[in-house]
Amino acid sequence: MKRGLSVLAGLLLFGGSLAAQTPEERLRQLEEQIRSLQQQLATAKSGEAEARLAELERKLETLAQELEALRHGETAAPASQPRALGLAPAAAKVYRAGAGISLGGYGEAIYTDFAATREDGQRSGKTDTADMLRHVLYVGYKFDAPFVFNSEVELEHAHTGKGGAVELEFAYVDWLASPSLALRSGMVLVPLGLVNEVHEPTTFFPARRSETESRILPSTWRELGVGAYGDLGPWSYRTYLLTGLNASKFSPRGLRDARQAGAKAKAESFAWVGRLDWTATPGFLAGAGLYLGEAGQGLQTPEGGKLAVPVRIAELHGEWKPGRAAVRALYARATVGDAAALNRTLGRSGAGGVGKTLVGGYLELAYDLHSGERALLAPYLRFERIDTQHAVPGGFSRDGANDEEILTLGLAYQPIPQLVFKVDWQKVKNRAVTGVDQLNLAFGYVF
Repeated sequence: MKRGLSVLAGLLLFGGSLAAQTPEERLRQLEEQIRSLQQQLATAKSGEAEARLAELERKLETLAQELEALRHGETAAPASQPRALGLAPAAAKVYRAGAGISLGGYGEAIYTDFAATREDGQRSGKTDTADMLRHVLYVGYKFDAPFVFNSEVELEHAHTGKGGAVELEFAYVDWLASPSLALRSGMVLVPLGLVNEVHEPTTFFPARRSETESRILPSTWRELGVGAYGDLGPWSYRTYLLTGLNASKFSPRGLRDARQAGAKAKAESFAWVGRLDWTATPGFLAGAGLYLGEAGQGLQTPEGGKLAVPVRIAELHGEWKPGRAAVRALYARATVGDAAALNRTLGRSGAGGVGKTLVGGYLELAYDLHSGERALLAPYLRFERIDTQHAVPGGFSRDGANDEEILTLGLAYQPIPQLVFKVDWQKVKNRAVTGVDQLNLAFGYVF
């Protein structure tokens, strides 16, 4: 008990000294205080100190959120924001604003230099590209409590006449009934993985999103739906009923083209998705997501029967930020039912069929060399394996080009929290020995 009281007294004294400090000094002191609290919590989980643990953990979480705010500027989430919100910092801006309209956004551009030869020595035939990947505007509106509207409108690839598009990434209304229960309805982000919901360029290190989260989960995945989210003690959850995928768009490379995104979506088949995360420990996230649905959307076989095409996706994810280091890991596995009948109905044969099992995952490591101040200079590494034809139905074969291993090595620099510059090299190998290495240069902004 004395330990808990001394910690709380120290927190009060610490809080009174913050006003006279510079942001850099506050940042360093916050980091030291958090480390001290974590050590004391680790040794306090016994005897009479148990009565003070909940209060100590709450104080620790508050300090960690202030630390995040200093690192990311005004786009960071405050302590009052629900942990289960499922949004990147700028996307959540409306929840921190007063009544009325809120504006935010982000963007990213990338230059890619492909190797002249493949891993087998043959010419790659690839053309180097420079692309304004996306420019995004968030528009939110806070009605009278407890209702909030939030939306994201995205311009992809700069020009609709050159392969680009203007798309609605999400648009929904929340009813914030309580911290443990909020209801959401509209176009929602599917709560799977680490990137699909939190995909602003300042929230992840490599220049490109992982292939697993692009082709299996697949980011950015949004559908029309209704559901709930909230915080239950140390846990956060999200659960939605959604329009299903469209199986006629499945390919040997994955599920990406099957997203319906609310665009005159076929609504013959539906899905449920749920996610559960441990979010009580500052700097640490661990959880799992599950998607269960059908993707047939009324698709008929040549014999006149209807295909259900059940789809199951399970994923495990984790993120840990001890001090200046950062670790991310993800594993995803998807199964496609009725795969043989689907391939025959779509006229697929040989190695061109949709796989009945897709697997992928990665491990990502980074370390900030910039002494914990608001600027960041971080070398990073990501190792990824993905196989979108891990298993195929009888009568079909696997294409080795879909069984890939990708090593990404790079450096990210943030002069201020809202700007990031990235350079990385990707070594791409596959079982067909046709992988093509590439160099990526990217920049991103958030506001």
